[in-house]
Amino acid sequence: MKNLIEKIKETSNYIKERVDFSPEIGLILGSGLGTLADEIEDSIVLKYEEIPNFPVSTVKGHEGKLVFGTLEGKKVVAMKGRFHYYEGYSMQEVTFPVRIMKELGVKMLLVTNACGGMNKEKLYPGALMLIEDHINFMGDNPLIGPNYEELGPRFPDMSHAYDKELIETAKKVGDKLGIKTEQGVYIAISGPNYMSRAELSMLRKLGADALGMSTVPEVIVANHAGLRVLGISCVTDMAIAHEIKSISHEQVIKVANETRPKFIQLVKGIVKEVVL
Repeated sequence: MKNLIEKIKETSNYIKERVDFSPEIGLILGSGLGTLADEIEDSIVLKYEEIPNFPVSTVKGHEGKLVFGTLEGKKVVAMKGRFHYYEGYSMQEVTFPVRIMKELGVKMLLVTNACGGMNKEKLYPGALMLIEDHINFMGDNPLIGPNYEELGPRFPDMSHAYDKELIETAKKVGDKLGIKTEQGVYIAISGPNYMSRAELSMLRKLGADALGMSTVPEVIVANHAGLRVLGISCVTDMAIAHEIKSISHEQVIKVANETRPKFIQLVKGIVKEVVL
């Protein structure tokens, strides 16, 4: 049975045989946001099912392609669709692409998601929230198990998981483009069900501004690997305990699609301005 190091080497070698450059920036594109990958120029596309050791996306709105190319003058690799813990994958499988990005040369990870807003004082459907911190409420951690020192330390620091300089860059880009951004704390739950009203009330009291079913595992591994991280959440619905009626994945995708133009504009602006 292959260990994690062997899997990383096998997968990265497969990709290096097909991609003739090292990407600088990694992009993980959340529900309904994958079309940003279509903006990548001179693209090389690899399907997940063809890549050794890669899981396969099973959720609507996640196409399942790894796209390499140039975006705003930077060499990038984008995940057009991510993996989720609730799909039945282990935390190590969910975060495996981040390990591969690091091995390929990525220095910065820009991770996005569709989420529910819990702070109605500053969030609303269609809002873009820069993640300033997170709460891992998934009941698991991708670093549990053997630690390989060549991948990162046994006890990595998560007190500054989201790069402050990148957050400032994102804010300035948003201001320049006339795109309003908010900042807040993202809490990750395992899913796949949406939360009960009592649970939503509890999560808000814990300090969460928004909640979702992804992102935190990838950010933990990115920090473990020494990558700079910027997280952007697209608020697709309001998850207010005493106000919520019902929510569906179709609604989430609908609002993500409506917000997509300004989201793409913001991300492209950030990629252009960021200094690695």
